[in-house]
Amino acid sequence: MSSQSKVASIVLAAGSGTRFGNNINKVWLPLHGRHIISRSLTNAAANFKDARIIVVINPDDEEFARKALADDAMPSSIEIVYGGGTRHESEFNALQYLKPAIIAGEIDIVLIHDGARPLATPELFSAIADEAAQHGGAIPTIALDSREMDIAREETVARVQTPQGFRAQPLLAAYEQSVKEGFVGTDTAACMEKYFPEVKIFAVPGDVLNFKITYPQDLAIAELLIPTK
Repeated sequence: MSSQSKVASIVLAAGSGTRFGNNINKVWLPLHGRHIISRSLTNAAANFKDARIIVVINPDDEEFARKALADDAMPSSIEIVYGGGTRHESEFNALQYLKPAIIAGEIDIVLIHDGARPLATPELFSAIADEAAQHGGAIPTIALDSREMDIAREETVARVQTPQGFRAQPLLAAYEQSVKEGFVGTDTAACMEKYFPEVKIFAVPGDVLNFKITYPQDLAIAELLIPTK
């Protein structure tokens, strides 16, 4: 990535804890003494200088969120944005919040990450930002073995992870157009593919350890993978 590129990392934490079996989003659960979301935010910021770090939360979680971030000694520069009823709406809200800076050219690359993936490494964030700056967009992928699929396919099928990164101005334009048309993408790349099909989305090798904590057993596995110190 160009040393002149300016990055904003949006970390999504506005979901519910329904599937996990909690009243609060799973990202606010502890993982080796720190909240899951704090690990995601730390990794999102680690390899960038002066990046803007945005955490998108459920408005009902704000009091708890601010206390949790303070308890984890997270930087006060982390910006809080209210999410919406869907992932797509939460991404749109964050991009609208960043719109003045994007239009002014103060942000070149936007990374969007699921806060429930605390094992995404700083190196993966850097790789996605690098390729997004070069190609226009980048996503981490892991090719699926044929044994993982219910039906045989000749084409390569991949599991897509986050962070996903794109040049900021086309990304903002895509989401604004999606709202006008009522389009809801399954992820960030889906929205970009619909409105900017000419943008090459580069596939970066993902990491099998970069899994999403969805169920209690996922948290138990993450506990084993993160050093206690």
